[in-house]
Amino acid sequence: MRILAVMSHPDDMEICCAGTLIKYKKAGHDVISCHVANGNMGHFVIPPDELRLIRKREAQASGALAGIEVISADFDDLTLNASDEKQLRELIRIVRYAAPDVLITHGPDDYASDHVEVSKLVFNASFAATCPHYLPELGPAVGLPATYYADNDQGINFIPTEYVDITEEMELKDQMLACHQSQLVWLQEHDGVDALAEQRLRAAYWGRQCGVGYAEAFRVMQASGRMRPYRVLP
Repeated sequence: MRILAVMSHPDDMEICCAGTLIKYKKAGHDVISCHVANGNMGHFVIPPDELRLIRKREAQASGALAGIEVISADFDDLTLNASDEKQLRELIRIVRYAAPDVLITHGPDDYASDHVEVSKLVFNASFAATCPHYLPELGPAVGLPATYYADNDQGINFIPTEYVDITEEMELKDQMLACHQSQLVWLQEHDGVDALAEQRLRAAYWGRQCGVGYAEAFRVMQASGRMRPYRVLP
């Protein structure tokens, strides 16, 4: 299978679904992670143009640890908008490039506008990408993938429909998040959050719910063509 995770910022994949992507990769599947925003606003000191390049390097280093291909739509933070034609075109191009069987993204009621707009962009683009005569210059049409929402920040308003046991993948998931040093500083200074400790708590919480050490939680997109009568998560 081909797996595509489309997240908002360069560290969101690690926090939301890295353990699951690692499991897919271990099983021999093709895995691509895309961050739509470039993370250029996430620091008190480093200017946006410089931070954009730092965060790109951090994301590539993280993906390399698990053999995951990392790409970026490279839009600035806080500018994501599902009504923006340029952004929609780029997401269609990415979906057609990845041709995913499984698509993972943010839930539609997550905590930040960039996350919410990515959720809408992915919904719109993944359907548009199936229409062969719509923007054919962006690549050949693809099928509609099984689609899952990763958990919202702190699990607020999020009731999982499926879990993935990531107990064996937890250490590598932590190592991947640790690659995002600039973001770890930002989260500590801006939000008072130790992101690595928070990640462990989050995975342990979902693990407790399903009876394993650590887990990631997902909610299937309940829309026609997005669901499968069999399990596709690892």
